Amino acid sequence: MGIGASVFLIAIGAILTFALDVELSGLDLDVVGIILMVVGLIGLLMTLLVWAPRRRAPTRVVERPVVDERPVYERPVVEERRIYDDRGPR
Repeated sequence: MGIGASVFLIAIGAILTFALDVELSGLDLDVVGIILMVVGLIGLLMTLLVWAPRRRAPTRVVERPVVDERPVYERPVVEERRIYDDRGPR
């Protein structure tokens, strides 16, 4: 579960717990909202504490000395021109 999904669960749980005043027979929306908020909080903590350190790749810059310096030779520029015959097909 990522950070976005955890925040989404916390928001839905808060809406069910604090914003709605609906009574359903056999289902208490306040309890469902609290459960969603707890699950979202656990998911957020797991994402930040457990899975986040694994995603960081160690970066180390290693400077290597130049082994062999070779001279750079310039290549001559070759220009290609097309000659068209204006007399037409023969």
